[in-house]
Amino acid sequence: MKRIILRGLLLCAFAFAAALGMPADTAVRTEHFEVISDGDDAGLIAREMEERFDVYDRLIRFDPAVLSGPLRVRAFGKKEAYNAYVVSRFGSEAPGAVYLHYGEAGQRELVISRDAGDALSYQSFLQFFRAFVPQPPAWMKEGLAVYFSSLVRSDEGELSLRENLDWLETVKTLANPPSPEAILLADTGERPEPFPALAWSLVSFFLNSGKEEYVRSLTDSFMVLSADSSAAENAGAVMKRIARWNNMENLAADYRRYLESRKTLVELIAGGQRAYAGGDMAGAEAAFRAVLERKADHYVPYYYLGLIAYNAKNYPLAEEHYFSSLGYGAENALVFYALGLNAAAAGSNAEAADYLRQAAEIAPDRYREKAEDLIARLLN
Repeated sequence: MKRIILRGLLLCAFAFAAALGMPADTAVRTEHFEVISDGDDAGLIAREMEERFDVYDRLIRFDPAVLSGPLRVRAFGKKEAYNAYVVSRFGSEAPGAVYLHYGEAGQRELVISRDAGDALSYQSFLQFFRAFVPQPPAWMKEGLAVYFSSLVRSDEGELSLRENLDWLETVKTLANPPSPEAILLADTGERPEPFPALAWSLVSFFLNSGKEEYVRSLTDSFMVLSADSSAAENAGAVMKRIARWNNMENLAADYRRYLESRKTLVELIAGGQRAYAGGDMAGAEAAFRAVLERKADHYVPYYYLGLIAYNAKNYPLAEEHYFSSLGYGAENALVFYALGLNAAAAGSNAEAADYLRQAAEIAPDRYREKAEDLIARLLN
């Protein structure tokens, strides 16, 4: 389950350059980028940006020949230097990374710092998209930026997309969610809120509903975007294209069903707990592993995976999961009591007694009486 966040490669480059005191303001030019760095890592950054470009291009397929020049990236190893530069150009600070868009293409640039964090993925997509379409529909700009913000590098070193469902709960809990048409035409009227969440949800629907006609609706829409049109004009052109090939009432119903079918972390955990209580260990394990796919540091799945392993008499694995749950913030008394039962079942009575005492000391009202009874049986 271990994943390397895409920004790791970039941050390591900054750290390496800073540690060795390498020369400032190096510049590298590649097929699509010009990278200017205050360290000696411009080449490494340029390679990573080209990889990102390729990922975006697999979906959107803009023609690079229309670009008037390379996309500029300016990288700073020191936060102070980054902040000073961004304030001088942007007027205020922008944590980690910011794409500065101007009417004149030669002035546009993506500015990044060594602690760019998640902002790098979001802002780098904006640079790519707006290089081809300066004023895209708001839902495309926001929704696709969120969609591509989950780029990760696998253990094998390959870039891939890990589905971003951070906004799912927000959208699913809206009392009166807007129609897809209202989201599509946000540039021509009142923008529904929370707009970033709604924009992401529409992109997610088009790409992940399982229906090829909706994927095609999105990819065909890229072809009607114009570099010379306003956001409202581009939004209208996209709306016309989508409505030409889809019954909008059916699309809206499919959109609602899609959102209902996607489970939030809360829903997955509740489903896993129900499955466990009902004796469906396979279903419970599947639900909790699905939680960990989205949030690897959530303590609840590890605790229940420990219970499942305990029920399967795999005591070493149960212990491993219990300790993972502790490390991620599970209640100490609860887990120590579970560790005590696990050690007792494994035949490690002294170890079991130690865990049980700790549970009793932390939460005497819940565990003292039953822990003392069990310790007495274990040690006699």
